[in-house]
Amino acid sequence: MRNSMSLTDSDFLRYSRQVLLPEVGEKGQITIAKSHVVIIGVGGLGNLVAQQLAAAGVGHITLIDGDRVELSNLPRQLLFNDTDIGKNKALVAKEKLSRAYTQTKLIEVSEHLTQANISQVLTVDGHYDLLLDCTDNFETRQRVNRVAIESCTPLISASAAHFHGQLLNIDQQHNPQSGCYHCLFPADMAVSQTCQTVGILGPMVAAMASMQALMALQHLLGDRQSVGKLFRFDGKSFSWREARLPRSSDCVICGQKQGPLGRELGSSKFTSTEKEYV
Repeated sequence: MRNSMSLTDSDFLRYSRQVLLPEVGEKGQITIAKSHVVIIGVGGLGNLVAQQLAAAGVGHITLIDGDRVELSNLPRQLLFNDTDIGKNKALVAKEKLSRAYTQTKLIEVSEHLTQANISQVLTVDGHYDLLLDCTDNFETRQRVNRVAIESCTPLISASAAHFHGQLLNIDQQHNPQSGCYHCLFPADMAVSQTCQTVGILGPMVAAMASMQALMALQHLLGDRQSVGKLFRFDGKSFSWREARLPRSSDCVICGQKQGPLGRELGSSKFTSTEKEYV
C-alpha cells in the first residue's frame, strides 16, 4: 500500500476494523499509510508507540535513540528481551518491527539528539508529518520542542513517572494561540523526579503510550481537538484532568506580543475548570 492511492484486498482485510470507522474509512487509511512519524526515544513510551503505529499502518516511521537495552528495561519495553541486552534500542526496534510490519518503512538513528546534531538528525529522512517525544530527558524535550516550533511541525509529548502521566499536543499552525512545552516547563526550571528515580509500573507506561499513539493517529487523520491541551492521568485514582495551555508572551521559544492573526497572546497560566492547573 505504500505510496499507493488505493487499498489492496489484503489491506482491507488487515485494517478492516479501522476502515469500518467513519472517522477513518479508506481515505483515512491511505492518509495513515502516507504519513511519516518521527519517534524520539525508543524506551518505555516509544517502544510501545512505535509498535502500535506500525500495526495501524503508518507508512514511514523514524526511530531515534542512542541508548542500549538494559535488564531493567525489560518489564516495560516489551519489544526487547534478554538477548537484546547491550544492543542499540533504535536498531533492535527497527529490526523487529520491520519483520512484523512489512508495510511500514522503518529507519533508525542510533544516536542521542544533541544541540550539535538535532537539525541534521531530524532531516536525515526527509519530510515528516508528526514528532512524538517519548524521551525521559528534560534537555532533549526542550530541544525537540524548539525544533517543532521552528519547523512548524506538530508535536505530541508524553511522559510517565510513579502513578502519573501527561500528554501535551502542540500545533501552533492549527492553533496559533496555544502554547508550547517551554511555556509549560521553562528550560531553567529544576527537574528532580523521573521514572528512574521514583519508579513506575509497566502498565502505567503502556497506558500513556496507548494514549499518545491514539492521539497521533487522530492528529494524522485531521482531528485537532486535543491541540493546545494538557492531559494528566492519575494511575492510582484512574482519573483524568484536562487544561488548556495558551501561548506565553514571555516564552523565549514561541512567545511574541501578537500572534499570526494579530491577536494579543495570553499568559502562561492554564485555563481549566480544574483550579489546580492555574
